Amino acid sequence: MQNKQTENTFNGAEALVRMLEAHGVRHVFGLCGDTTLPFYDALYRLDHNIEHILTRDERSAAYMADGYARVTKRVGVCEGPSGGGATYILPGLIEANESSVPILAITSDVSVGSRGHYPLTELDQDGLMRPLTKWNAVIPKSDMLPDMVRTAFRKMTTGRPGSAHLGLPIDVQRDPVDPEQIWANPRHGTYPAYPMGPDPVEVDAALEAILSARFPVIVCGGGIVLAGGEEEFRRFVESLDIAVTTTVSGQGCLPESHPNCAGVVGSNGGVEATRNLLMKADLVVFIGCRAGSVTTERWRVPTKQTRIVHIDSDPEVISASYQTEVGLMSDARLALTALNRQLGLRVEAPAGFGGAAAAATAKRMKLAAFQPLAESLDRPIKPERTIAALRSVLDDDAIVVADPGTPCPYVSAFFEIRAPGRTVFSNRAHGALGYSMSAAIGACVGRPGKKVVSLMGDGSFGFTCGELETVVRMKLPITFIVFSNSVFGWIKAGQRAGFGERYFSVDFSRSDHAAIASAFGVKSWKVEDPDRLKSVLKEAVEHDGPTLVDIISQPLNEAAAPVSEWIA
Repeated sequence: MQNKQTENTFNGAEALVRMLEAHGVRHVFGLCGDTTLPFYDALYRLDHNIEHILTRDERSAAYMADGYARVTKRVGVCEGPSGGGATYILPGLIEANESSVPILAITSDVSVGSRGHYPLTELDQDGLMRPLTKWNAVIPKSDMLPDMVRTAFRKMTTGRPGSAHLGLPIDVQRDPVDPEQIWANPRHGTYPAYPMGPDPVEVDAALEAILSARFPVIVCGGGIVLAGGEEEFRRFVESLDIAVTTTVSGQGCLPESHPNCAGVVGSNGGVEATRNLLMKADLVVFIGCRAGSVTTERWRVPTKQTRIVHIDSDPEVISASYQTEVGLMSDARLALTALNRQLGLRVEAPAGFGGAAAAATAKRMKLAAFQPLAESLDRPIKPERTIAALRSVLDDDAIVVADPGTPCPYVSAFFEIRAPGRTVFSNRAHGALGYSMSAAIGACVGRPGKKVVSLMGDGSFGFTCGELETVVRMKLPITFIVFSNSVFGWIKAGQRAGFGERYFSVDFSRSDHAAIASAFGVKSWKVEDPDRLKSVLKEAVEHDGPTLVDIISQPLNEAAAPVSEWIA
C-alpha cells in the first residue's frame, strides 16, 4: 500500500486530490463550474503531480479520458460541474463502460443540506448515472470520501473493467477529512487489476475441442489487448497454425500483417473473404469477445450449428448467444498462458490447421477488391484511396482513432495494423459521433511520443470542433482527417439499401473545415484532387504541430463500403 499522507488537516476537495494522486492519476480532463470551485482551488494550492486539462465540453472530457485509458492501461479521469455538466458527461461513461474501459467521472453537486429546496442545478445524479456505470455514488459525508474513492477505483479495474461516477457535493468538498484515511492500493490505478485465471479442467477441455476440429477459426474481441496477452496469443496461434479473425475492438491482438491474421469480420469492416473463412470453420473460438450482433452479422456468421469454444473474463457472455461446447471463464492472457503450457506438455506437437494459407487466400481476395478503388482517380475522392495513402505515410506504431461513421468500416477493413497492441480504435459500443477528435487528444496526452491521427466524417466534426482550441492551446501534434461529404452518410446508405432510396433529413451544407481549423490556429489543407492526397497527408503527418486535412470524399450511399447490410 502507498504510504499515508502526513498533512495535519484536509477538507474534502484536498482529500480528493490526494486520493487521486495516491492512485497514480497524472491527468484529469474537465470543465469548470460553480460547484467545483473548492476542488479547483485545491488543485491550485496543493503540491501534486496531476495535470488538469481544461476542455471545452464535458462530453469531450469523458472521451479524452477514454482515449487516455485505452493507450496507457491506466484509469482515465474526467470531471465536470453539477446540472448540465453532469448530463453532458454521460455519453463517455456509457461508451467506456460497455467497452470495458475504466474511466472515473467526478461531478460536483449542490450541497447536501440544500437538496429538496430547489437549488440551481439540483439533479438526482445517483439515479442518473446508475444504469450507465459499473459503480456509482454521490458522497453524502466528507469522512466517507476516501473509502468511496478507493471503492470506485477497485470496481473500475477488477473483474470486467468499466466506468464509475462520484458525485461530490460542494459542502462535502469543504468539510474535514481525517488524513489517516488517505491511502490507496496502487494496483487499482491500472487495469486489469488482479485478473482471474482459468479452471485447469476447462483448459484441457478447450484444448481438446480445438484439436478435434478440422478447421477451427479464432474470433478475437478486445479482451486480449485489454489483458496484455498479445505475445501469448501469437505463440498459441503459431503453435497450431490456426486462422485468426478479429472484431473492430479486437484489432491489434495479432498484427494484421501476421500470416495467420485475416482481419476484421462482422457487418462493420468484414468483407466477403473473411466471411467465407468464418463460414468454412467447423469450430469457432471466441476469445475476449461477446459475440454480439455486429461481430456475427446478427448471429448468422458463424451459424448456430457451429461448435463453439468461448473464453472470456465475464461469465455472463458465455452461452449468451451460442450453444457453447466449452466455456472458459478467465482473463484472456492467463487463459492463453495455460493453453500454451498444456500444448508444451504434449508428447507430440499437434499438426497445424493450415490457418496461414487460408488467411493468405482471404487477404488476396480482399486486396483484389480494394486495390482498384484505392488507386481510383475519381472525384470526389474514394475513401479507399484515403486509407491507402494514410497507411503509406504513417509509421507502424502510430495511433489511429476513427469515428464510427464514414471512417470506421474502411479503417477496420483496409488499414493494415502492423504492430501488436492498441494502435487503432473506435467507439464501437454505442457509436456516438464526435468521439474521435476528443479521444485522440486523450491518446496524445497518454502517449506523447507517438503520432496520433484522428479520422472523422464532417458530421462528427460538427459535434466537437470546439476542442481544436484545446489542441492548439496544448500544442498537441495531432493530425485530423475529415471525410467531407456533407451528409450523415451511414443513415443515407441505410435509406438507400433498405428504404427504397427515400432520403429524408440526412443532407446538410458543406463546410470549409480547413478554414474553420485555420481560424483556431491549426495548419490545414483542403484536398479535392486524388493525385495531391498522399503528398498532403505526408506533409500533415510530419508537421510538428496540429494539422487538419479536409478531404472532399465520396459519400457512403454512393460507395462500396464494407458494411454487409448495405451490400446485401
